Amino acid sequence: MFSNVPFVPCLRYMYSDEVELDADTVLATLYAAKKYIVPAVAKACVGFLETSLEAKNACVLLSQSRLFEEAELTQRCWEVIDAQTELALRSEGFCEIDRPTLEIVLQRETLNIREVAVFQAVLSWAAAECRRQGLTVTPQNQRTVLGKALYLLRVPSMSLQEFADGPAQSDVLTLTETHNIFLWYTATNKPQLDFPIGKRVGLAPQRCHRFQASAYRSNQWRYRGRCDSIQFAVDRRIFIAGLGLYGSSSGKAEYSVRIELKRQGTLLAQNLTKFLSDGSSSTFPVWFEHPVQVEQDTFYTVSAVLDGNELSYFGQEGMTEVQCGKVTFQFQCSSDSTNGTGVQGGQIPELIFYC
Repeated sequence: MFSNVPFVPCLRYMYSDEVELDADTVLATLYAAKKYIVPAVAKACVGFLETSLEAKNACVLLSQSRLFEEAELTQRCWEVIDAQTELALRSEGFCEIDRPTLEIVLQRETLNIREVAVFQAVLSWAAAECRRQGLTVTPQNQRTVLGKALYLLRVPSMSLQEFADGPAQSDVLTLTETHNIFLWYTATNKPQLDFPIGKRVGLAPQRCHRFQASAYRSNQWRYRGRCDSIQFAVDRRIFIAGLGLYGSSSGKAEYSVRIELKRQGTLLAQNLTKFLSDGSSSTFPVWFEHPVQVEQDTFYTVSAVLDGNELSYFGQEGMTEVQCGKVTFQFQCSSDSTNGTGVQGGQIPELIFYC
């Protein structure tokens, strides 16, 4: 697999106790370190890979971590794949993995993605595998290279519309399979299927609530285009999925909102959407398009610009530090905040995240 592997980093370590790594050779160096039993270099390689781990390379690194039997790196890969499944499965790296790794991914209960998107990603993998084997990319050849992996797709967990618009027209399924799945959706006496029926469990989002109390009416929380913002840092890598926001304190009301996540002024994610509040003091989730990886010990800024009913709830008795399971959040005021939100009170009562 790795011919003429670079043994130079291993030699350098033996003579100087120093390890120099780069993205182009780190996997080959890890192979050499494993082969020649240089554990310090292998550990450095794994640390380098964990630092560079992101959605676009998580599936490739999962495949490699399994090959090298690096359990810690494997676990880190799964954390990224579970939280950012759609980005991971849409990546070019997903199409490069071997079939055993593909099968393991498809058996994963905690993938955070609609099954129809899994199906499309698997078709892309099958097309790439056809090209690797020198086969013409046809539905029949895609079916052949998939083998038993095809039957790890939870096709019946799709909606009828998703199935009709996607797998039913892909020609990867046989006519009998397509017919039986349509009957499974519609008939009283459902046929037996070769595909798993149950939906994936998915990944449960966690919520960090930073206020100990909420209030309303005594002070109107005016919006009109002004920005509510707060800074936060965490003590371990997590994935920010969205914000919990307060809504109207005077009955049902719809809000337009733009949410943003920044790191040192650089925009990492934003979404312009709407949410409906029911007049209660509950928080209402507003999601980014994809969860965003957040590194430890670095301050990030989240912001929300709302337009809607100005008689809304707002938080009080804010905390500078909040423990959420295994994650500790620290909060500080943001200079982007022009609407009064800070550590002690205001909007953005919750951060929604995966870890």
